[in-house]
Amino acid sequence: MTMPPHLPQKKRRERLARLLRRLRPQSLPVTWRHNRVVLFSDGERFFRTLFAAIRSARHAVLLEYYIIRNDRTGAVFAEELAAAAHRGVRVVLIYDYIGCLETPASYFKTLEQQGVLLLPFNIPSFRRGVGWFDKRDHRKMAIIDGSLALLGGINIADEYAGLSEEHRRFRDMGFSICGTAVQELVLLFRETWLLEKNQALPLGELRDAHPERHHGKAGISLVSGGPHQRSSYIRNAFLVNIAASSEELLIVSPYFVPGPRIIRGLLRAARRGVRVRLLLPARSDVPLVRLVGRSFYGTLLAGGIEIYELEREILHAKVMLVDRERTLIGSANLDQRSFHRNFEINAVIDSADFGDQIRTMLEQDFAASRRITIVDHERRGLTTRLLEKIVSLFAWFL
Repeated sequence: MTMPPHLPQKKRRERLARLLRRLRPQSLPVTWRHNRVVLFSDGERFFRTLFAAIRSARHAVLLEYYIIRNDRTGAVFAEELAAAAHRGVRVVLIYDYIGCLETPASYFKTLEQQGVLLLPFNIPSFRRGVGWFDKRDHRKMAIIDGSLALLGGINIADEYAGLSEEHRRFRDMGFSICGTAVQELVLLFRETWLLEKNQALPLGELRDAHPERHHGKAGISLVSGGPHQRSSYIRNAFLVNIAASSEELLIVSPYFVPGPRIIRGLLRAARRGVRVRLLLPARSDVPLVRLVGRSFYGTLLAGGIEIYELEREILHAKVMLVDRERTLIGSANLDQRSFHRNFEINAVIDSADFGDQIRTMLEQDFAASRRITIVDHERRGLTTRLLEKIVSLFAWFL
């Protein structure tokens, strides 16, 4: 389908305004102007930039990651952090305790001995009640000197860096932000530390010394989510932008357990003429989630939504492109865990230039994927159908 060079913005903005008036949210995310955003379309480029940024740090490096492995990538990561700490940079790392359960304690003990300030997130304890055991810090974020931030879905591990065996490699992406939005990420990092540690982070004021160097054209809204919120900000951001779409929706999610609200939003978009394309995994590191995701295929395909499955790698990217101009990208999946039980961070990026880069990259992934048809889906066996129904009963917990 040939797209016009510039999609009409007026229709999308009018729909967005009507939706926000109807929802009447108590607060709206701040849109930070004049940011420069750079896309890293694979893990190799992302890690090359991350390690160079850590080496260039002069004041502080703030990091928050779900998984950090003790492999080649994790070893380089530890070396860069230690080197930064040795030259006087304040290095602070928040890591998810459960996400890093397979990483030996000696890895983090060595980092601490090298001068890195550590905070394991949500060590199992009854202090917060039984329900808190299932909470995860799923964010992936690095902030350098308060002026540069790197985000996305990439964890610190070989399978994300393209260094593992080919059948175990993850298809993911990341991006960087320079500009006014970085200060909100610094504030969010401090809030997470305070929430988990119950005391303020011992770090002085951290501001970009030369903000004029980073001026760009992208507007950015940051959407942080967590189980401490009464309503899921992450899900609401997806819903609002799906409802605001006028021409095209491209959605990539490795773990697809969207729930009825997202399903209804996608079907409504398709009924009003939006071309909706989903890129989902053909194989997954969490097979039960893939099984649940496929249970939605029949409804979506009957509603005119196109579904593709990526086969060459394990899909791990999380991105939604709205009308070629607005991109939702970050750590959150289209699943109940990201909506309600994980701490997540997504960026909503208003930039036609960045949107064009995303679309060019995704078109290559769609072209390399297998399109699922209703006929294909209906051919699945009785055993598969039964398993889908059984696993769907527990979808909220996956």
